[in-house]
Amino acid sequence: MTAPAAAVGSCPPRGGRVWLPPEEYAETVMKATGFAAVLLTDEQDRPVQLHSVYSPTHPWQLAGGTMDPGERPWQTAVRECREETGLTVEGPPRLLATVFGLPGAEWPYSTMGTVFDGGRLTEDQIGGIVLDPEEHDEVRVLSLREWRPLMPPRDFERLEAVLEARRTGVAAYFDTWDWEQE
Repeated sequence: MTAPAAAVGSCPPRGGRVWLPPEEYAETVMKATGFAAVLLTDEQDRPVQLHSVYSPTHPWQLAGGTMDPGERPWQTAVRECREETGLTVEGPPRLLATVFGLPGAEWPYSTMGTVFDGGRLTEDQIGGIVLDPEEHDEVRVLSLREWRPLMPPRDFERLEAVLEARRTGVAAYFDTWDWEQE
């Protein structure tokens, strides 16, 4: 949070740097979009995913979405899951993965997100999912092997990492969600 003194126009303290005012410093740091999602599975640990009506590059998705201003990641995950499926996930939050992507031509900001464990659903709960038709038109429950041909490799790798994190109890760090790879 420093800048050369000459840039700010004051006498330099030891080291030749001074603190920028917060509003100036904020203009120099990386900008990012935050998102949060939940991994839902059936009782056999097969992932539940939603088919997107708006994203041909990411056709199958976890329940989740972009954070609203003032919202924390777990709040986003719970809200988005409720909006997209009609289900309300219960806490406490269990982090499965942190996801990061660099900006690209289609989106000028980095992407930082979290994936939480949304739990195992019964057959009745899965059957009761109510999709938001403006976002998703189908829900599927498939084994990891069955998901592979339906998803871009990067999306599948993220799903695989999230499932492994649930299995082992060790959160995943997935940092190849870059927009340039779209």
